[in-house]
Amino acid sequence: MAAPSHLLAPQAVNKFRPPRFGLGGSRLGEPDGDAAAIATVDAAYQAGIRFFDSSPAYGDSEARLGTALGRRPRGEFLVSTKVVGADAAESVRGSVQRLGLAVDLVLVQEPGAFEAALPVLDGMRREGVVKAIGAASTDWQALDRLVRDHRLDCVLLAGQFSLLDQSSRPLLDRCLARGVSVIVSGVLSPEVLHTDSVPARRISAVCERYGVSLPQAALAFPARHPAVTSVLISAASPAEIRADAALVRQPVPANLWRDPELLRLLS
Repeated sequence: MAAPSHLLAPQAVNKFRPPRFGLGGSRLGEPDGDAAAIATVDAAYQAGIRFFDSSPAYGDSEARLGTALGRRPRGEFLVSTKVVGADAAESVRGSVQRLGLAVDLVLVQEPGAFEAALPVLDGMRREGVVKAIGAASTDWQALDRLVRDHRLDCVLLAGQFSLLDQSSRPLLDRCLARGVSVIVSGVLSPEVLHTDSVPARRISAVCERYGVSLPQAALAFPARHPAVTSVLISAASPAEIRADAALVRQPVPANLWRDPELLRLLS
């Protein structure tokens, strides 16, 4: 079975390249606790996912993720976490302790804290403690300023680049020019899952003519921009992550992206 991480082939070369498809840890174990969380990670791994994102702000997510991944060969997967709080070094140490694993990618959760965290994280990168550093935000303009002014490996953008919102395209263009990998999350929004807006229903109608569901198109769309290396999906159960992985495996006809009505709706 092909791994979803490898299905959406990137077109740009970035120095640091997370796998194409990842599991976000914000909902691990909700509402059924440790056993459900570990089963979800196991199901993701079996589905071919090799990128796992967490944060100290996600409750028990890091400990649950570490328990599930501790049985796997460490060289097979990538783990990212966030800096939470004023002390970047202490935040990373805490994450490593809870995970019981080395961390590959560290993202500053709040771009406003990046200036203070950068020297610490840069030192960790130079010493090989972590492979890559970056920032995460729901504000593409804040990330754009950081990419402009600093040497980042990666940014995580929550929302603002999806079938229903391409407002962050200037950030992605800058990242492409500077070789910064972009991870996007939030592509399976309630609007996409339930087509509860007029734009979502109109786009869905076009997709259906090509035998493509709106969630399937939403998962495939971000990679249309060559700066996007990864798409994060959150899940709270094995069934949910299996369903998402199945959507990624289903090919999207190239003609869909050239459909005049879809192009008009996306513009």
